[in-house]
Amino acid sequence: MHIYASSTVIGIGHAVWQSLSLAFAMFWEILWALILGFGLSAAVQAVVSKREMTRLLPDDSPKSISIACGLGAASSSCSYAAVALARSIFRKGANFTAAMAFQFASTNLVIELGIIMIVLMGWQFALAEFIGGPIMIVILALLFKVFLTPRLVEAARRQADKGVKGIMEGHAEMDMAVMEGPLLKRMFSEKGRTAISHYFVMDWAAVWKDIAVGLLLAGALGATVPHAFWQRFFLTSHPVFATLWGPLVGPLVAILSFVCSIGNVPLAAVLWNGGISFGGVIAFIFADLIVLPILDIYRKYYGMKVSVFLFATFYAAMVGASLLVEFLFEAVGLIPATHTAKVLEASITFNYTSVLNIIFLIAAALLLLRFFRTGGLAMLKMMDDSSAHGHHHDHSRHAGNHETQA
Repeated sequence: MHIYASSTVIGIGHAVWQSLSLAFAMFWEILWALILGFGLSAAVQAVVSKREMTRLLPDDSPKSISIACGLGAASSSCSYAAVALARSIFRKGANFTAAMAFQFASTNLVIELGIIMIVLMGWQFALAEFIGGPIMIVILALLFKVFLTPRLVEAARRQADKGVKGIMEGHAEMDMAVMEGPLLKRMFSEKGRTAISHYFVMDWAAVWKDIAVGLLLAGALGATVPHAFWQRFFLTSHPVFATLWGPLVGPLVAILSFVCSIGNVPLAAVLWNGGISFGGVIAFIFADLIVLPILDIYRKYYGMKVSVFLFATFYAAMVGASLLVEFLFEAVGLIPATHTAKVLEASITFNYTSVLNIIFLIAAALLLLRFFRTGGLAMLKMMDDSSAHGHHHDHSRHAGNHETQA
């Protein structure tokens, strides 16, 4: 009995070690890409103001939806911040459909998502994401046009105006964009470099938990779940059914995983290696806006009836867009022939990845140093403080007061 118990403990310990090792190896594989993605996103946010969003999104016309997509793609990839900012601009007068389109673009069309997908899974998945994202938003806008009634919008507005607190609302309201002068001059000015450092650190602070959970969950599943289980679950022996089943079940797996934002990409890689269809992978990644914690935020922000409506329409748009992407990529021969994402074979060796990680870690350290020397720590403390919302428009001026010290 004692020998059996000892072997069980050893077996569990080995499984835990394998899971953690795989999770860290995947983190090392994507670290430089994360830093690059967040850096580029911070640079864009530093020159794109959130203050104009309400004025630019007055209705659900194709022009407003297109602008919402562009603004979303230029914003933070944090799902919670995107949901909070969508409510904020809706309360200030933006059209509800346009606000939801902005929310979708904020998590599905951002730079860092594409970079991580290329590194872990391949360029085909990133291309599918950036083609499928706009398709999904168009489907959503059409569904809203047919099923969203004025009564539902009014109910959403009444609940939104109550100002019930969610998550990352301070981060969503933060606006430090530099708007004076030519684009490059703004970006490389003292204020511009300070804004970039602040957005960089605060975006990391917003999503690091999701990234950590996603890597740990992917490591655990990749190291412990037999390949045969995934093949049975995703119906790989029935190719036609698997093509339809993947987009239907992908979002449901995402809902139960609790992982949102770019943190779900490592888990998507595990599912792809396990046999889920190409469209199923895309649907899984799309579904970061219907994970359980965010569904609960919809209930707080807009009420139960509207949150159910959002879940139903979001799910339908995700499934529909993923199926269309699957059929399109199959027709042009862009679906990878083998399920070999860079996850099960991830390992730490001194190669080009290590060199890139060292270079980008130095760049991150410089941004972090500027962040601390320009009042960033005080801003970080109030980032998720709803009582501080009234001060967010003064952040750039507050940071500017420290620039002579930087």
